[in-house]
Amino acid sequence: MDGDFRTSFVREPAALKHYPALVLNADYRPLSYYPLSLWPWQEAIKAVCLERVQILAEYDTTVRSQRAEFRIPSVVVLKDFVKPQKRVAFTRFNLFLRDEFCCQYCGGRGDLTFDHVVPRSKGGVTSWQNVVAACSPCNLRKANKTLRQVGMHLKRQPVQPSPEEMHAHGRRFPPNHLHDSWLDFLYWDAELEA
Repeated sequence: MDGDFRTSFVREPAALKHYPALVLNADYRPLSYYPLSLWPWQEAIKAVCLERVQILAEYDTTVRSQRAEFRIPSVVVLKDFVKPQKRVAFTRFNLFLRDEFCCQYCGGRGDLTFDHVVPRSKGGVTSWQNVVAACSPCNLRKANKTLRQVGMHLKRQPVQPSPEEMHAHGRRFPPNHLHDSWLDFLYWDAELEA
């Protein structure tokens, strides 16, 4: 690796996004689908050196240390199984994913925020069952009123999603970049068409 390339990583943190490695659990399934379980190439090489992962596929690009040259891993599998979480963390991102990145009032997909169905000023709590994705116009229209007061309706009642539901939602929203070497590992458990 030449000096200019090496220093560009220091100057441009976005450069770390090049050559990510898809991380699979010991059962050869991604740790998560959305966000897709990816490591920067440096983490993947470190895990290889520490013998925590096995390399399944590599990029054509190499990097050098003082003593060795490595092909950059594109797919790695953990040697030890990581037990999946039993509950989904209540985060803004997971809320948008549960609601499939669309407003739960009008179905729009632009400029999303979140809304308390029962406003906090009226005793509503911040929970899976009371918060939905909403576009800015719908959120402003509803303000701190109840749905009945403004004549709005939900497309779907908010519920706490299971990890399996979130995996299913995540698979419908792949990241912008999918390396060819990842495809065999992302959808191998998908139902085949008849």
